[in-house]
Amino acid sequence: MASISLERLFTSVLNDKNSKNFAKDEVYSYESIFLSRISPDSTNARYLPSIIISDSHAYQFVSRQLSKSQLVNIYQGQDKVLVGKSCIVNCLKYGTTEWKMANKTINSIIELAENVAVSEVIQAPTIYPTDAGDYRILTGHRRFYAMVYNDGVNGAAHFKVYASKPLLLKTKQFQENASREELPQHGKLLAFQDALREVEILNTSMLKLGHKALTIKEISNLLGVSMGAYDNYNVLTRYPAVIKAFENGISDPLLAVKKLVLNTEKAYKKRNNVSQLNVNDRNEINRLIEVYFAPDDKSVKKKELTGTGVQAYKLGSIESSFVIKMLLTKNVCEFDCGVDWDQVDWQNVSEMNEIFKKVVVHISETENSNKQNNS
Repeated sequence: MASISLERLFTSVLNDKNSKNFAKDEVYSYESIFLSRISPDSTNARYLPSIIISDSHAYQFVSRQLSKSQLVNIYQGQDKVLVGKSCIVNCLKYGTTEWKMANKTINSIIELAENVAVSEVIQAPTIYPTDAGDYRILTGHRRFYAMVYNDGVNGAAHFKVYASKPLLLKTKQFQENASREELPQHGKLLAFQDALREVEILNTSMLKLGHKALTIKEISNLLGVSMGAYDNYNVLTRYPAVIKAFENGISDPLLAVKKLVLNTEKAYKKRNNVSQLNVNDRNEINRLIEVYFAPDDKSVKKKELTGTGVQAYKLGSIESSFVIKMLLTKNVCEFDCGVDWDQVDWQNVSEMNEIFKKVVVHISETENSNKQNNS
């Protein structure tokens, strides 16, 4: 229903403005807003499952008048992160992936809060009004938590305030995620998926109204990234196993993981003699990527499955038909070309490539010798 509603909104705006650039016309202002009137966006890819606590409870916890368990009981904070003045309490299950991820975010919020306390917020977080008369965060969740940590929920701060909820909400959130180098990669990939779904709904609305579909260049411009970056994100979000791997803490560069995905697809196609991948193929490739990132030591098997780290056999450039004929019709192991065939490691790709060179050189020299004898 949410998608249908958004499609109708897009259709209405496109009919009214007759332009896909309506997002640039959205009205906003800069205002000072009490933090108590602002809530995080639970659908944001970078959302921390949090509860904002009162300044009095935060003080009691910091001064050890309240225990962690008492605080959890007051706010029903199990599996949440409690955020208040001078305290952030991780109440997720200890040792889980979610707990570790929350801890990383908490540390970054506290570090940001310390910086903000000295130099203030350089870029104001953006918010928009809700139907209840309060506000919700569009971008700047960590900055918001840092403000609460520094000033408490009764504090006030400067925000960029949209007059109404932006239509391309997920797109705006992705734009910020993509532009921030220090943010976790999995958050960027999730934000891209959300933004792309939103753009696809916009595209559907445009087509129904008789407009041309958005080009790849227009989509990348809308998302605020280059076409190369757009292609990178597209490849990296094809398989859930990639995002899961980043969630679990892998630190591989995005381009290295993109190469892994492409190599895995290539190896799978070659191994199964297919040119186009169907749903079942993609499910199997997703499984292979899971195997690759699984915490075990079967590196050789992983490389074989994904096609990574596997060297190719290279015969080199051959311009003589005589050389081709000899390779295809003769037993090259009988050639006296300086190779000890009994000691050859047939699984060593580098060694085999060197042997190929010696064999080709030997045949070429034989051909030249024959030409000289016949002249």
